[in-house]
Amino acid sequence: MPPTATNEIAATRQLLEQRGIEHVKIGVFDGDGILRGKYLSRDKFLGALEKGLGFCDVVLGWDSNDQLFDNVKYTGWHTAYPDAPLRVLPGTCRDIPFEPRTALFLCEFAGRAEAVCPRATLRRVLRRAADMGYGVSAAAEFEFFVFSETPDSVRAKDYRDLKPMTPGFFGYSVLRSSVHAELYQDLLDLGRDMRFPIEGLHTETGPGVLEAALVHTEALEAADRAALFKTFTKVLAQRRGLMATFMAKWSNKYPGQSGHLHVSLQGRDGAAVFHDPSRPHHMSDLMRWFVGGQQALMPEVLAMVASTVNSYSRLVPGFWAPTSATWGVENRTTALRVIPGGPSSQRVEYRIAAADIHPHLALAAAIGSGLWGIEHRIEPDPAIAANAYALEHPPERRLPGTLTEAAARLAGSRAARALFGDEFVEHHAATREWEDREFRKAITDWELARYFEII
Repeated sequence: MPPTATNEIAATRQLLEQRGIEHVKIGVFDGDGILRGKYLSRDKFLGALEKGLGFCDVVLGWDSNDQLFDNVKYTGWHTAYPDAPLRVLPGTCRDIPFEPRTALFLCEFAGRAEAVCPRATLRRVLRRAADMGYGVSAAAEFEFFVFSETPDSVRAKDYRDLKPMTPGFFGYSVLRSSVHAELYQDLLDLGRDMRFPIEGLHTETGPGVLEAALVHTEALEAADRAALFKTFTKVLAQRRGLMATFMAKWSNKYPGQSGHLHVSLQGRDGAAVFHDPSRPHHMSDLMRWFVGGQQALMPEVLAMVASTVNSYSRLVPGFWAPTSATWGVENRTTALRVIPGGPSSQRVEYRIAAADIHPHLALAAAIGSGLWGIEHRIEPDPAIAANAYALEHPPERRLPGTLTEAAARLAGSRAARALFGDEFVEHHAATREWEDREFRKAITDWELARYFEII
């Protein structure tokens, strides 16, 4: 065992013993970004830290509703759902404020499962960046609606006539945030205590909708923070008798909920490489090619970013969400928004992403496609300065309109296979095909209202 690993185990053992922690919570993110885990005794956990442990690979073989995929190669009845090796990540240790005698540790799948593990997929992309001489910084910002509901009440109401935490349109409202200051403060404190610090928090336009911006950091940590923010914001809300949703769009009455990602690169010396004061908009050649790669591959990797059926309800004109792979400088109608600034603040905002993203996979797509652009020196289209919704765009920039179409584009993408691996691409594409097939089994309210009597 490497000395660094031995030191980590000794330090973790000391931490748990000093704090009197008898049980540890471990968790791994599945293909939909859901944190799946369990409690372990301290001794069991310390053994797992040293030797690893097994975790049923059904976690990679079912959907968000625990329904088994029937179309994936990696696992299924044909493999009898064996345990897959799980690697505990000591550096991810976090306190859970409302579980003072429990520590949380994240894990990754190892062995054969590593090829389809979402967190490992992002880690491979970041290794590619490191091999090219770059470090990657990232941050996420999320819009989410909060309701005065419980898991029981939303089901009793069949998800209709839900009561938002606050009524009316109160964007950036000091009134609303002050009246509900305890919730806001609890969320800010939770971010501090669980190491997903929040640098901005405010109401958005709509009943009960908030927006939170997380502090930027190294990209793998940024993905962990984003995924934990989503999980524990929902936990906090439910502990207060509320519910938070990160659906891309929960109602036709309101715009969708964004989950924008901010990305920048640094060189081996830690200096920013996107900033060049001698070039238009301070965009270096590397940044221009990075944007070019993101633009070129966005239609092919969209299934990694817009990975639910509901994602595509948001991608319609006029709802603050892009409909084609476009870019502009400080343009919020485009899919990619270049934000000029100084060396430390120059970045690109990946605006196609909604609040329902799997942060690890969405960042893998956003970063991997940008690296592809640098490797191949891909020039982006001319920047759009006007309303991108009102313009005609080349056919190759059109985004897939359904999850099935997006999954097919991903499966057929040579670039995606080179960036993320054949096994991951085939597995994720198959799970998205399953997701759309499950949706097509449903009879919607729209269909009943449109066809029940008249057809």
